[in-house]
Amino acid sequence: MATQVGKLKSEDAQSGRPSFDASGFAARIGEAPRRWRAFLHDVRVEMRQVTWPTRHEVFVTTWVVIVTVAFFGIYFFGVDSAASWIVQRAIKLFSH
Repeated sequence: MATQVGKLKSEDAQSGRPSFDASGFAARIGEAPRRWRAFLHDVRVEMRQVTWPTRHEVFVTTWVVIVTVAFFGIYFFGVDSAASWIVQRAIKLFSH
């Protein structure tokens, strides 16, 4: 009997067909809750190691971002307006 099982497994391996092992599948399904609990435990451990910013740090960095975005918005508006003005002048100059 054991030789027949070995022969069937070797034939499946040679044919390239995936063999379905019901006991292995059931074992993987059965261990899913344990793996999920382990994952959540690891997440809790990692979250305890996080250094969270203070309220003041969040406030200050938020304002830095707002000021930086405003500055670059004004800067790129000026560059775009200047480039547009130069292109319009060049078109008027060469259109005559």
